[in-house]
Amino acid sequence: MVEIASDPASSITPRATVTSAAAANRRDGYAWATVRLGNLLILAILTVLATEWIARGNLHEALRFLIASDRPGLAAVGILFLLFTATDALLGRAYQSALILVPLAVIPAFISAQKQLFLSDPLYPSDMLFGRQILQLLPVMVAARPYLAVAIGCCLVAALVALVYLWFFAWRRFPSLSRPAKLFRLLVGLPLIGGFLSLMDYAEYSPLRDRLNIIPMMWDQRENYLHNGFLLAFAFNLPMANVTAPEGYGAQAIDSIPAGNAPVAGSGTTGHPDVIMLMSESLWDPTRLSNVRLSPDPMPTIRKNASGNVFSPEFGGMTANVEFEALTGFSNAFLPYGSIPYQQYVRRPLPSLATFFRSKGYVAKSFHPFQSWFWNRANVYEAFGFESFLSEENMPVMDKRGIFASDEALTKEIMRAADNTREPFFFFGVTLQGHGPYEPHRYGKNTIAIDGPTLSASSTQSLATYAQGVREADQSLKMLMDWAKKRRRETIVVIFGDHLPPLGNVYPESGYMPDQVATRSAPVDVMKREHETPLVVWSSKRGVQKDLGSISPAFLPYHVVKLAGYEHPFYTGVLGAVHDRYDAIDRYQLVDSSGGATSDWSKAGKTVDPLVRDYRYLQHDAIFGDGFGTERFFPEQAERVTAPTS
Repeated sequence: MVEIASDPASSITPRATVTSAAAANRRDGYAWATVRLGNLLILAILTVLATEWIARGNLHEALRFLIASDRPGLAAVGILFLLFTATDALLGRAYQSALILVPLAVIPAFISAQKQLFLSDPLYPSDMLFGRQILQLLPVMVAARPYLAVAIGCCLVAALVALVYLWFFAWRRFPSLSRPAKLFRLLVGLPLIGGFLSLMDYAEYSPLRDRLNIIPMMWDQRENYLHNGFLLAFAFNLPMANVTAPEGYGAQAIDSIPAGNAPVAGSGTTGHPDVIMLMSESLWDPTRLSNVRLSPDPMPTIRKNASGNVFSPEFGGMTANVEFEALTGFSNAFLPYGSIPYQQYVRRPLPSLATFFRSKGYVAKSFHPFQSWFWNRANVYEAFGFESFLSEENMPVMDKRGIFASDEALTKEIMRAADNTREPFFFFGVTLQGHGPYEPHRYGKNTIAIDGPTLSASSTQSLATYAQGVREADQSLKMLMDWAKKRRRETIVVIFGDHLPPLGNVYPESGYMPDQVATRSAPVDVMKREHETPLVVWSSKRGVQKDLGSISPAFLPYHVVKLAGYEHPFYTGVLGAVHDRYDAIDRYQLVDSSGGATSDWSKAGKTVDPLVRDYRYLQHDAIFGDGFGTERFFPEQAERVTAPTS
């Protein structure tokens, strides 16, 4: 304000001047408020663009997501803009929200891109539950890509320094927001954000969501992330741990399910056979690769005693989901896509092969030469009824191949425990040696020659490391079978791979798959090619069990219980009836016993075979429900827990 006189007597400011100056200040305030909101809009656009570019690894696809009329890119920008404005109002300064929201958007997108280098799936909220597992495997990942690891580390340090500087120093230079500005942002932003949150219930139809081209595709997460973008798809998956009961579930529905056979001992065995069940990490037949020859055969024992294949629900990782099916007879196909039962859903005692065999007087032990917290196994195995879990913490020191305990050492430990057990036993083991990534020179000397003219040098080295691990897994199986043949009591050995190995560029360079990771939804022949792993079911007295087909790991309990000479209301009753009709129950493919497939059978609105529906009812009843069928279908479980009541 300019003084109009120096004489104190005449230094009174005219009213018109004050009014004019106030109006000018208000105009300036409105102009600055508009500029700040415009800057936030630009910031929201750049954040969405950067997030999509990082997550997709392709700038063109990121730009298309942002501007295409059939994609919700602008909706994502609008939502992020509202979050910026509301957060600024709460913090009291313009642009300070960027210090929180930009890292929260960009860092998960980067982690998602790194995850997809090894696995098929993008980042899910539930992945945060096993951050310790990822940290534990960092040395292996760094060894596989040391230069990239150094570059990423330097970038992370630089980003952290920048954030610290901005938070503790630069934020003071951000302009303060007036009380009216903060109030306006909150009054406009919070209701709109609340309205957006109401759209995130993907189980409910929303015409507004459709108008915004936001289409939740929970049955196909790859397409979900591609169409809706990383931020919206990630938000859709936040409530995935909330599992709703299947339509029609209740006491009457459970009561109407035929109970199958009573649990009585069969006559096809010589007493109570011992059972050793091994899930071999990343076990697969590398001779399947196109345009590649391996010499000699890395898996002659497995090939000679092959019973069929396991149709794995996973690729390259997520071992615990395969293990969940193999031990319980339940299916991941009935659970939210991207969920991890071991981490999210095993919260009470559940029926399993361990529970069943213990009810028959067996000793039930589990073995895994790694830390017991990994995949929450210590708690899960207790809930499954194992009486002991031998892990890295309480096992003798294992000989290692590379940085992992060798298959031979684990096999010898299982044999030693068996020799010291007088009662019949059910032993379940998870090997570790075959874990990827497959850095060169892990074994010092590889004995499998690789002839792959289309493979790069690095891919040839990775494949050589992997093939050597397969050979040593095969040799360990031969050692176990030779030992079992000398025992008086019949010994059943079941070994299977959990998923295909994460071999990276080996797959596209050899022509086996178009990408480094498997297709999640494809015709059944493609799915089998990218998800089948070896399966051996063998008895020391009766030999190999042939022609089991390509089966879901959930059907393994049926074969184990049946081969052991028992019948059970669920394992040989309900599960047996389902298996008579279907070989594989995958969330994308329902493969019947004749090889025919029904794709996308689990989508909402589709008619489901009553046999599969009842199977799902029993699974929900056991894991989440009221235990209506516990006494009829899992009588051994009723002795462990009192069925919960609603």
